[in-house]
Amino acid sequence: MLEADNLECVRGERRLFTGLGFRLEAGELLNLQGRNGSGKTSLLRMLIGLLPPEAGEIRWNGVSTKAQGDEFRADLCYLGHLNAIKEELTPLENLLAAAHLADEELSEDDALDALEQVGLAGREDLACKYLSQGQKRRVALARLVKEKRPLWILDEPFVALDTAAVDWLTGIISGHLQRGGMAVMTTHQQVKIPAGTIRELRLG
Repeated sequence: MLEADNLECVRGERRLFTGLGFRLEAGELLNLQGRNGSGKTSLLRMLIGLLPPEAGEIRWNGVSTKAQGDEFRADLCYLGHLNAIKEELTPLENLLAAAHLADEELSEDDALDALEQVGLAGREDLACKYLSQGQKRRVALARLVKEKRPLWILDEPFVALDTAAVDWLTGIISGHLQRGGMAVMTTHQQVKIPAGTIRELRLG
């Protein structure tokens, strides 16, 4: 269970939100809504521990995430607005490197299967600098195919995706929720997740 209690966010001289709270349980997705600058990405950064809240507390399974440290991060998968891939590496190399950095087991066969699922079969050995923006986004999203960690934090995951890729990603997220996973997501697109319990939180 992920809980946010009385969170406050101040950036520069602006108070983006105060008194914010929510509780997320197994099989639930929290869809963050709000205009640009309302604090959506700042809230995600708070949840993953990159930005300390001005006030309030974030708890994972009843214990402060700050106190848990690496124990909490081991249960967390974060996909940011940027793709976080190495342009000089191939999609296959990027996927294997990401798994290694996350201390996860991922065989080359599983990595190739993930890339095939995201529509990159035949491009797995091509340097990412030669891929389109949509293809680069698919490289980043391929991490989710074999991802087993219970909490996913997704910042604009549908950016630069065509209709087929959007349908594929909604299926991946739905499967995660059906397995008892949780997710917090921002998106400017109207996307229907066909499984799990979807909650909305509007900022600003």
